[in-house]
Amino acid sequence: MPTLTETAFETVIGLEVHAQLLTRSKMYCGCSADYASAPPNTHVCPVCLGLPGALPVTNGAAIELCMLTGLALNCRIPAYCKLDRKNYVYPDLPKGYQISQYDLPLCVEGYLEFESGGEVRRAGITRVHIEEDTGRLLHRTAEDGIDISLVDLNRSGVPLMEIVGEPDLRSPEEARDYLIALRQILRYIHASSGNMEEGAFRCDANVSTRAVDGSIVGAKVEIKNMNSFRAVERALRFEEQRQRDVLSNGGRVPQETRGWIEARGITVSQRTKEQAHDYRYFPEPDLPPLSVNTDVVTSIKTKLPELPIARRERFVTAFGLSAAEASLLTAEQSIADYFEAAVGRAATIDEAKI
Repeated sequence: MPTLTETAFETVIGLEVHAQLLTRSKMYCGCSADYASAPPNTHVCPVCLGLPGALPVTNGAAIELCMLTGLALNCRIPAYCKLDRKNYVYPDLPKGYQISQYDLPLCVEGYLEFESGGEVRRAGITRVHIEEDTGRLLHRTAEDGIDISLVDLNRSGVPLMEIVGEPDLRSPEEARDYLIALRQILRYIHASSGNMEEGAFRCDANVSTRAVDGSIVGAKVEIKNMNSFRAVERALRFEEQRQRDVLSNGGRVPQETRGWIEARGITVSQRTKEQAHDYRYFPEPDLPPLSVNTDVVTSIKTKLPELPIARRERFVTAFGLSAAEASLLTAEQSIADYFEAAVGRAATIDEAKI
């Protein structure tokens, strides 16, 4: 019988991605969603400030972009969904709750195909649901040396999608490639800018370690504070090894939330992992449920462009490119469009010479 140190382990990873939607106004009010360069607390109103008596109104464009994302990820669009209140207290959440979705989301049961390690992989998508972003906390040191935290609520209420993946990923490299492919799709369909450095595309990772023979199963750990593809890969690689070391030495991995410290290259414990009941979800009383008929879904589906993986395959077949060349040319939609236009012009010139 193998000892603990000889046991073969495998890593199980599931990603939760938050992506801001490219709409002109916020999710439940008419304030501008373009907050990046605005002075603090200038794109706000009674609704996104959470003032008593203010009533939200759903942004239809955001709902449509969320559905478009779901269709691009091969999701099913249920005929009925609702909005829920997710209750928790934090300084950047002025209402004391976030309008989100819980048991009846907008998009369910999809998958994402992506290339990793020279192969096409498929990872399940549990759900894509709509919610609102929080404000931002800015931590500073005042002139008198006292540490202070400032709240900017310009981002509060900006439309946000949460894309919850199944735990189908088995390595940090796969997780990185999954995120790159997902970001490409969101940019191709113009649902999100995908800018991680600006916070428009944010990722939390759930990672656990288990023995291949099933004799040891570690608890799920959530990792936060990763703001680049490289950071996601490094954080997962560190956490993968940390958990294997703990289990190999007969220890126990607690279920918790850990933060990635980029400068030190480590994860650190932040708090115990919350459960759904901790948020006291209940249906949002100020917004009606959403009914979606098949005609609406069909109409939105016609707006889907040719997606990156299909375009790569076509470039290889139609233009005789290598897989690496096709991947490079289709990484950004604008580059792929330019390449096709240039090829078309060249073909027209050749025909004219003939």
